[in-house]
Amino acid sequence: MTSKPALRIGQIVRLKPSAVEEYKACHAAVWPEVLDQITDCKIRDYSIFYDAGTGILFATLKYIGNDWDTDMARMSGNPKVREWWEMTDGMQESFVEGAVGSVSGPGWWTVLEEVFYKE
Repeated sequence: MTSKPALRIGQIVRLKPSAVEEYKACHAAVWPEVLDQITDCKIRDYSIFYDAGTGILFATLKYIGNDWDTDMARMSGNPKVREWWEMTDGMQESFVEGAVGSVSGPGWWTVLEEVFYKE
C-alpha cells in the first residue's frame, strides 16, 4: 500500500520594511496554540524565508491530509490563529488584488505554481 504524496505549497507576501525585526521576533516565539493547530491541520515541513532585497517572504509547506478545505476551515476557526494572523497581517502587504487579510476575502498570501520538483 502506498501513501498519497504530500501536497507541496509555495506562497509569497511582502514584508513591510518597518516590520522586519518585529516579524522575525514573533516567529522566533510562535504561540504554542498556533503551532499545535498547524500540526493538527496536517501541515508539515513548514518554513518561511525572507529576502531583504525585495522584502518578499516565501513560505513553503507540505500538506499531508485528505481535505485541504476542511482543514483550513478548522485553522481559520481557531481564535488564537486568527489573532496571530491579524497581528502578522499588519506587518505584511499582499500581492493579491482585493485582499484585506488572512481571515476574510481572497487569500492573503499569493500561492505559487510549482514548476520543478526533484526529491
